[in-house]
Amino acid sequence: MSNYAALIPIAIVALSAIAAMLAEAFRQRDERMPIYGLGLIGLGGAAIASGVLWNSDAKSLEVIRSDNFALFINIVLCIVGILTMLMSNDVIEREQIPSGEYYALTLFAICGMMMMAAATDLLVIFVALEVLSLAVYVLTGIRRQSAAGAEAAFKYFLLGGFSSAFFLYGVAFAYALSGSTRIEAIGTALSAQPAGTPPSTIALLAVGLMAVGFAFKVSAVPFHMWTPDAYEGAPTIVTAFMSTGVKAAAFAAFARVFLSPLEPLQAHWIPVLSVIAAVTMIVGTVVGVVQTNVKRMLAYSSIAHAGYLLLGIISANRDGKASLLFYLLAYAVTNIGALGIVALLGTAQEQHDELRDFAGLWRSRPALAGLMTIFLLSLGGIPPTAGFIGKWYIFSAAVQEGHYWLAIIGVLTSVISVFFYLRIVVMMYMTEGSEIPRPRVPAAAMAALALAVAAVFYLGILPTRVIDLALNSISTIF
Repeated sequence: MSNYAALIPIAIVALSAIAAMLAEAFRQRDERMPIYGLGLIGLGGAAIASGVLWNSDAKSLEVIRSDNFALFINIVLCIVGILTMLMSNDVIEREQIPSGEYYALTLFAICGMMMMAAATDLLVIFVALEVLSLAVYVLTGIRRQSAAGAEAAFKYFLLGGFSSAFFLYGVAFAYALSGSTRIEAIGTALSAQPAGTPPSTIALLAVGLMAVGFAFKVSAVPFHMWTPDAYEGAPTIVTAFMSTGVKAAAFAAFARVFLSPLEPLQAHWIPVLSVIAAVTMIVGTVVGVVQTNVKRMLAYSSIAHAGYLLLGIISANRDGKASLLFYLLAYAVTNIGALGIVALLGTAQEQHDELRDFAGLWRSRPALAGLMTIFLLSLGGIPPTAGFIGKWYIFSAAVQEGHYWLAIIGVLTSVISVFFYLRIVVMMYMTEGSEIPRPRVPAAAMAALALAVAAVFYLGILPTRVIDLALNSISTIF
């Protein structure tokens, strides 16, 4: 059994996905069945299994490794999944989304994400990438009656296919370089080159093509084209899930590949990623300022945050590595809370995701307005929230490595981004609202939002414990 220990968290989630499919198959047409409970059990079990496996560094099939890095990402993904499940039940019923399909696809996507974070072979990373991508493509267009959803899913699928091809070509060049697709073998081949000799063209092509594949998944400019349309066209609760879970898994694989085996080529890929990070922060912030649709606004916000996260990889020092994982957790609980509120305010007839739809929310739903304000302030990096601490560590790591210009761009774009977050706050508190119907918020969803807010303040006020765990986690991949 110890030979398969690393697969246990993934297997638990996969079994809960299969159980959700079977429950849907046996459910009568008008029967109400709490299928999301199966997901909660599976995700809770996977989180517990990840905690039990901590410090075990188990390996399965020689290509899946449950080091602390993978286990930390597993726990982040379980948190994302649990919050998504708690907020989904009434939303998917209201929007007439097939519950069995929705929960099974969400759980299978999380399986792919966990595998992507734990894989030590480039081909397994590719397979995991496709498992999560195919599930998210279908989730994006799961509202069959929605033309916008179908268009968003098609664009996402088409561009995702191109990005997968780039990544696979990168894997092929890496294989040509080392004779293996194992991450360790590639690192050994690169380290074996005599000092002072320039890297081969094959090595540079491998790095460049894999970087394109990862940059697409994390929504880095100029590979971000799919993000605003996919986020706007997908059901809002799916947008919340994909904006957090996909980003966490993609950055986990990004870090595992670039910070360990490709370290000998840092002098070549750090300047390129630095430019991408700078342009990503600028474009995400500047274009986000002019948006009037809240989902598109948060999509461009997500692009800007991808730029901040890239600073953790570019810095590649002790603080940068730890801050990458901390920021992923902080961003996940914050963004899923903000988009969860947008999802809960929608109705069967209208999503109510325009900026004007938030006018006067303080009067009709004061609790939701207060929670939304906290999440927006955290996204803007205002103390004492998780977003402030996350940005502080990221920018400090960049300064320590001498990337002053990137830190300055990060701080300036952060300050500018506060403008479009505060636009929503001003609309909620200082603008007269129209008579928009506000649906009842179920207790499970309020519990999820309360947990997210508690996490935002805990990470913002007492971050040391989580930072230490993050540092301990990412050190295991070296």
